[in-house]
Amino acid sequence: MDTISAFAGRVGLTPSALRFYDDCGVLRPAHVDPDSGYRYYDTGQERDAVLLRTLRQAEVPLADITAVLAGEPDRAREILTAHARRLRARADTAHAAVEAALRMVERPAHGEISVGGAELASAIRQVAPAASRTGEIAALGCVLVEWTTDALRLVATDRYRLAVRELVPHRVTGRPDQLLIPVEAMLNALPWGLRYDVVRLVVDAETARLVAEDGKDGTEDVVPLPVHTGDYPDYRGILDALGPHTSRIVVGRDALLGALDTDGEAVVLETDTDALRVGDTTVPAVCSGSARLAFDPAVLAPAVACGVGPDVLLEITAADRPAVVRSADQGSFTTLVMPVHMRQQENTHEEGQP
Repeated sequence: MDTISAFAGRVGLTPSALRFYDDCGVLRPAHVDPDSGYRYYDTGQERDAVLLRTLRQAEVPLADITAVLAGEPDRAREILTAHARRLRARADTAHAAVEAALRMVERPAHGEISVGGAELASAIRQVAPAASRTGEIAALGCVLVEWTTDALRLVATDRYRLAVRELVPHRVTGRPDQLLIPVEAMLNALPWGLRYDVVRLVVDAETARLVAEDGKDGTEDVVPLPVHTGDYPDYRGILDALGPHTSRIVVGRDALLGALDTDGEAVVLETDTDALRVGDTTVPAVCSGSARLAFDPAVLAPAVACGVGPDVLLEITAADRPAVVRSADQGSFTTLVMPVHMRQQENTHEEGQP
């Protein structure tokens, strides 16, 4: 038996911490002197004490530590995996908050991004349908405009789908940055952008505007853009978390749109070797890997329609993970669409109906 002081020194805990863990019922001493109340520990408790110290360093709650120390490996693995996910989420949230704060205190006095007018209009057309129109979360009713020295990205999401379009700017001055512009303001700028070969996004400390030179008299045509100051979801984290796809489908855009009943409920997509079943309709397709999952057609159809070219590419990871919708002819535009549960369709099949 070791005294509490000797045991504490060996396992890297303080005597007061061991007393606290005893009082909480997390790590009981092997023996307590009935007269003095002094605690003694056995060498066989070292493993649990060191594990306890490690878990506390990882900020695992005491209730979960008790379950981990109980010695059931599967349950311990489940608890620690869930805790790791929570820590990652907290770290991501904190990182995004710090990045937002840095942009607020270090926003450059001036920045300009030159890009083709038609390309900008096309990007707005493609991502705008993914922005939220409910007004519940103001930031989701905006388009995230983000730029680096060699790329301009437009991003929109309503939490059920995520659209990202990347453009190659003609020129960028100032540091990389991002801002949020209400989707209605972006849509209002869409026809304006089509009139000019090149337009400039001009960003000052708290304002933004689109500028183009009028070729007739050399004056500038300016469209002011309101700027929203809220936080935006970490779209990169969402894209990075997708993992490799298990199924890949190339299907005609018009054929897929024709098979989607946008007024109906969830529709099941199921792959075959050279066909894709969309509800009760079968359309020609090139499929690799098997997949069966359901979508809300009112969400999937706009994602398909916003692409470019006659074909659409679907990349499936799992029935409960976002599906990637790409244009087979335009790799710079990507949409993620969340599947829905297939329970209702399963019940329908059980009743003998299609």
